[in-house]
Amino acid sequence: MAEKKSRGGQRRNRRPARNDRRPPLYAAVDLGTNNCRLLVAAPTRKGFNVVDSHSQIARLGEGLEQSGRLSDVAMDRAFDALGAISKKLKAKRVGHVRCIATEACRKAENGADFIKEIRERTGLTFKIIGPQEEARLALIGCHNLIDEDAKSVLVLDIGGGSTELSLVDAAVARDSGLDGMLKKPPIKAWTSVPLGVVTLTEAFAHLETEEEAYPAMLERAKSYVEKWAEKHDIRRMLADETSHIIGTSGTVTCVAGVHFGLEKYRRDLVDGQWMDHDGCYSTMDALITAGPEGRAKFPTIGHDRAGLMLAGCALMDAVWSLAPHARMRVADRGLREGLLLSMMKGPKRKRSRGGRKRKAQQNSGNKAAAEAKS
Repeated sequence: MAEKKSRGGQRRNRRPARNDRRPPLYAAVDLGTNNCRLLVAAPTRKGFNVVDSHSQIARLGEGLEQSGRLSDVAMDRAFDALGAISKKLKAKRVGHVRCIATEACRKAENGADFIKEIRERTGLTFKIIGPQEEARLALIGCHNLIDEDAKSVLVLDIGGGSTELSLVDAAVARDSGLDGMLKKPPIKAWTSVPLGVVTLTEAFAHLETEEEAYPAMLERAKSYVEKWAEKHDIRRMLADETSHIIGTSGTVTCVAGVHFGLEKYRRDLVDGQWMDHDGCYSTMDALITAGPEGRAKFPTIGHDRAGLMLAGCALMDAVWSLAPHARMRVADRGLREGLLLSMMKGPKRKRSRGGRKRKAQQNSGNKAAAEAKS
């Protein structure tokens, strides 16, 4: 484009550059025991709009229970997934990124070393978070699925290596809103069960048939869930007819897809929907009876998840037994959404006292020097 000279002799463009008014982009990356997930979003007044997403099964925790370490093969799969995510972040020019790792990296002897290598190879900086933080973020991500009449809500987050349970005071959650929940989530009791779909599947892989495996999985899951429930009187607090469960995980959404008879998974037909106990149990019975090959034929499950669904159903079964009268609300949202909301809407980080102190000392020194010169 040709340039004109202004009266002062300086060159200027004919058309001034347009201001880029697009909102900044935020990204949450979740490296779990089974999946590696990305969510990119732009903030809005009430929440955010999703711009891009990516989910890739990496099976990072495969064999971890036996060896105590992340295997080279599993780490290579994760590097492949993280490489794809890194490219997406660069292509979208995302300005705010937070990456978290959960149970597999928490548990593995070489988890911290793996996190360092991720940074060297992809440029992504991960933080290994604890199970309580994982439960907090899952609740924040699902906060607007709490029913307006509910007294108590149990949030169920089934992962690959662990399962987080949070009993929430629904009235306080509604009254405090998102801002209040970001400051102090109204969790009455929580636990992290050291069983997920990967770890529970591997624990009973030695059994010859699923007819043997499922009761054993269910018994193992109940042994953890019921111990926590008795300690905190969870059954009594969920006995109210208004109380319900929020299920956030790939297991729950896959079961829901089959339950609702979907020919193809659609988030808008699953997220926020309700499943009653008896109807969902019929669906889970059908999945258990179908076996891994039969489950793989369901369009909302597929081959990659078919082998893990037995353990997922056992975990759902164990938790729902605490409140069999309650409905379950399906959440195709959770940890990543909670992380994004914390980034966008949470309290901003304050400058460290050390930084303020150094600045004050510098100002004081400048003043003293000026006085000395005068």
